[in-house]
Amino acid sequence: MDIKALIRENAQLVEARLNELLPGEDIAPTTLHKAMRYSVFAGGKRIRPLLCLEAAKACCGSVEPALNAACALEVLHTYTLIHDDLPSMDNDDLRRGRPTNHKVFGEGIAILAGDALLTEAFSMLATVPANERYSARDYVSELAYRTGSLTLVGGQVLDLEGEGRSLTVDELRAIHMGKTAALIIASVRLGAMAAGATPEQLEALTAYGRSLGLAFQIIDDILDVTSTPEVLGKSIGKDAKVQKATYPALVGMEQARTEARELTAAARAALDVFSVKRREALLAINDYLLKRDY
Repeated sequence: MDIKALIRENAQLVEARLNELLPGEDIAPTTLHKAMRYSVFAGGKRIRPLLCLEAAKACCGSVEPALNAACALEVLHTYTLIHDDLPSMDNDDLRRGRPTNHKVFGEGIAILAGDALLTEAFSMLATVPANERYSARDYVSELAYRTGSLTLVGGQVLDLEGEGRSLTVDELRAIHMGKTAALIIASVRLGAMAAGATPEQLEALTAYGRSLGLAFQIIDDILDVTSTPEVLGKSIGKDAKVQKATYPALVGMEQARTEARELTAAARAALDVFSVKRREALLAINDYLLKRDY
């Protein structure tokens, strides 16, 4: 499978639908809508929407039922990036190779742009068609749980409170499971639910997302040490500057790579309930993310 072509095709599909769903820059208040679209259309691989669409395809053979859910995931993810980059959070000047939202529009508008994108995510999700197993209520409840105080936002809080402290691997894993893995789990679950997944399929994709999500963040920790701003599209070395715990810092680079490989293998194994054809794309994404250097 040509994974890069798959990424491009799905990204184009999602971006076209996002362009339809989001207010245009000429709609008042124009500054807010420009700021929202500045970050949403800043590029990127659209990994979370990709996982959502391919999870749907694994369950029903089509991405169409999950397209608006994929868009909801992307705008919610963008809100987290805008807020993460703020001076009061990670204080980053670069995101996806260009100035962060608050550097262009100011902190106040950046906060409000993130707030608006979070709200738009649930508006988009509410339009996902119901099926015999899942309703709009199920979709909204799923995303709210995976991104609330017990998961994504809670992980961000643990991350902030962990700066400058000596953390255990279990404490770091809790941060990563909340801050990163929770939204990846939501991505595959929402795709599956939109496609009317069976309980067995949903359980398998949840396990896949859990392992993949943690591996994804471990690799991010590694890249923060080994990559460059030009390749990564964002600042590097910032974790060490603020004394933030990372897998390489806690267990060493080789052990971090070993754990990422083991988690990737666990994610592959979770997909055994699907036919070879139906799981092909998800397996390719899994392997691609393990080997990424961006």
